Amino acid sequence: MVLPARTMATFRLALVQLQVSSIKSDNLTRACGLVREAAAQGAKIVSLPECFNSPYGTTYFPEYAEKIPGESTQKLSEVAKECSIYLIGGSIPEADEGKLYNTCAVFGPDGNLLVKHRKIHLFDIDVPGKITFQESKTLSPGDSFSTFDTPFCKVGLGICYDMRFAELAQIYAQRGCQLLVYPGAFNLTTGPAHWELLQRGRAVDNQVYVATASPARDDKASYVAWGHSTVVNPWGEVVAKAGSEEAVVYSDIDLKKLAEVRQQIPILSQKRLDLYAVEAKKL
Repeated sequence: MVLPARTMATFRLALVQLQVSSIKSDNLTRACGLVREAAAQGAKIVSLPECFNSPYGTTYFPEYAEKIPGESTQKLSEVAKECSIYLIGGSIPEADEGKLYNTCAVFGPDGNLLVKHRKIHLFDIDVPGKITFQESKTLSPGDSFSTFDTPFCKVGLGICYDMRFAELAQIYAQRGCQLLVYPGAFNLTTGPAHWELLQRGRAVDNQVYVATASPARDDKASYVAWGHSTVVNPWGEVVAKAGSEEAVVYSDIDLKKLAEVRQQIPILSQKRLDLYAVEAKKL
């Protein structure tokens, strides 16, 4: 595989594992502070966690929901421009035309909104005796794929539960994405069981980098996030991982490594498209 001439072979990615509180203004201030810290450490793409401006829960979504543009996304736009970075804004509860969405807004180095990803697959699960949760009680699903271009590579977006659906990652890989970013908040049941496994699976299957940005763990919250924001390389190796506390995780993304993996094990050109296919139903 030959890298496109426009790309830069390496760049620094940062994942902000924010300790989220019930005070929106504090969450915004501290998130922007950690974004500045990441940029000062050389990060060119920075991601915040899922639901970074509010507690995670169906009772909180209506209370904290905003329009886009709105208070939270304005702050993200300003700090992206100030730091001249690509900022993946985790997610916030978005209000639009009487519906609520779990939405990730991405801003470029000029502060402009590049893409808005509404969580496609809603987190409706029931593990008896452990956890029951229904995002669909208050949220509506998105219905579009979300990618954006950088001078480094194309990036594909999902939010948390979206990561369980291999087809989404395959579509993104087909569209040329070399990095997939999933802001997410797995819990103490699904986190230890599947968080890292899913990331490594998506990375190996598609020979891409996969990154996840989680909120830090708050054992007093009604929904306790697993934490462990992670970066996995195209060989399936965990190259960076946080613990459960607030932290900024850094990883130097090496697109030469990606090209080498694809050359050594050329599965993308060996697919039997005469026998099977994964295809998008819409753009």
